[in-house]
Amino acid sequence: MARSARQVMVGGVSLGGGAPVRVQSMTTAHTSDIEKTGEQIARLYAAGCEIVRVAVRGEEDARAIAKLKEFSPMPVVADIHYSAGQAIAAIESGADKVRINPGNIGGEKQIAAVAACIRAHHIPVRVGSNTGSIEKHFLEKYGRSAEALVESALYNAAILEKFGVEDIVISVKASSVPLTVEAYRLAAKRCGYPLHLGVTEAGTAESGIVKSSIGIGALLLDGIGDTIRVSLTDDPVEEIYAAKRILRACGLEKDFVDVVSCPTCGRCEWDSMGLAKRVERLTFGMKVPLKVAVMGCAVNGIGEAQDCDLGIAGGRGKCVLFRKGVPFKTVPSQEAEEAFMRELRAMTGQKEE
Repeated sequence: MARSARQVMVGGVSLGGGAPVRVQSMTTAHTSDIEKTGEQIARLYAAGCEIVRVAVRGEEDARAIAKLKEFSPMPVVADIHYSAGQAIAAIESGADKVRINPGNIGGEKQIAAVAACIRAHHIPVRVGSNTGSIEKHFLEKYGRSAEALVESALYNAAILEKFGVEDIVISVKASSVPLTVEAYRLAAKRCGYPLHLGVTEAGTAESGIVKSSIGIGALLLDGIGDTIRVSLTDDPVEEIYAAKRILRACGLEKDFVDVVSCPTCGRCEWDSMGLAKRVERLTFGMKVPLKVAVMGCAVNGIGEAQDCDLGIAGGRGKCVLFRKGVPFKTVPSQEAEEAFMRELRAMTGQKEE
């Protein structure tokens, strides 16, 4: 299965049609609090977010989108439920995309009005389902299943299609990882719309990152998915860090510093664990295609890291630095971090601290 052939534009960011898999998140401050929401948007963008979603709970939130758009470095998506008026207000305020469910936005007249506004402003819309929003008749027919999730999402998409909306993004989320994966695989077979991936209500960082990595990662490795959101009960910036790591692990991001390190064992006689963590923090945001290794000892360390551009492995009182498996410097353990960091900064163009 391949990623969506259809493409939609969210502001200046493309989804589907061969575009890279996009990373997004959602602010947690009240949208009408411009200062707090703006600060979150800036932090999300700095971490690598490409699309940001904000909750619209009333007219004040809808109007705030215009102010946020003045300084947001990325497209702003309005998340609306139960109010056609708020959806229209958010679109007219400059939202680059809206997330609605036609089934809860009102009757046919209200849906038609929202659809007309979407068309007039040439923006896409995300519709979808989760295990808490499946229409009753699909639940009765299929139960809480992948079939119900997909049928519900496509039903809502068809309502918008009826009113001439074609730029649609689909989601079919569940808090169950197996159910999420099954639903998205079915959706990828049933429609060509771009797919927004995520495991909903995944939980805190400890459990949510694991669930999201398994669910989103399995789908990305299948070639499914055009944009991802890692849902965590945490600072939304943590969602971006997790999403970037998922993309890197799936081979979908190339320009980054790949840090490999061993888990250490009783043979390790220096602080390789601490150095590995510091190296990862230093390099996380660098857009440099580089692979580096921090290995506890030289028993297997150099051999296992032969493909690394730079590596370090420890021994009794000494550490060896190597490139592509070839040692080029031996230093005392207490000088190892300084020597390694000096080489790393030189390779990545970073200034000495």
